[in-house]
Amino acid sequence: MKKVARLMAVVARIALWVSGIGLVLMTAFIAYQVLGRFVLNNTPTWTESWAVIIMGWFIFLGAAVGIREGYHLSFDVLLYVLPARVKNVLHTVSDLVIVAFGIGMIFYGWQLAEKTWPSTIPNIGITGAASFFSLITGGVLMVLFSIERIARRAAGMVTARFGETELPEEDR
Repeated sequence: MKKVARLMAVVARIALWVSGIGLVLMTAFIAYQVLGRFVLNNTPTWTESWAVIIMGWFIFLGAAVGIREGYHLSFDVLLYVLPARVKNVLHTVSDLVIVAFGIGMIFYGWQLAEKTWPSTIPNIGITGAASFFSLITGGVLMVLFSIERIARRAAGMVTARFGETELPEEDR
C-alpha cells in the first residue's frame, strides 16, 4: 500500500503542477486580452476560449487533489460523538459517494465529449470535445484518489481530513 500511496502522491503532485501552470496561463491570457482590447485596440479572440478550457483543467485537477489531501470541507458534527470504528465506516461511505460522483463525471463527461466531437471551437480550431476532457480526467482522478483513501483506511494508514490530520510527508 505504501508504494501505491507514493505513486498517487506523484500523480497528485503532477496534477497540482498542471493546475498551477494552468492558472498562470489563464491569467496571462486574460491579461493579454485586456491589454489587446483597451491598449492595443485589437482584441485577441482566442484568449477567452483557451482561458475557459484551461480553467476547467485547474478546477477539476485541483478538486481531485483536494479529495486526496483532505482539503474539502465536511460536516462532521455527528462524527465527534461516535466511536472511531463508526467514524471510519462513515468516512468510507463518504469516499464511496465521491467514487460514484467521479464515475458520473466520467460517464457524462464522455457523453458530452462524444456529442461535441464533430463541432469545432471557432476561435481556436479544435474539437468542442476538448472542453470536456478535463471533466473526464478529474473524474478519473477523483475515483482513484477516493479508492486510495478507502484502501489506506483498510490498511490502517492515515487519511487526511480537513482540519484534523495531514498526510505524512512521504505520501504528499
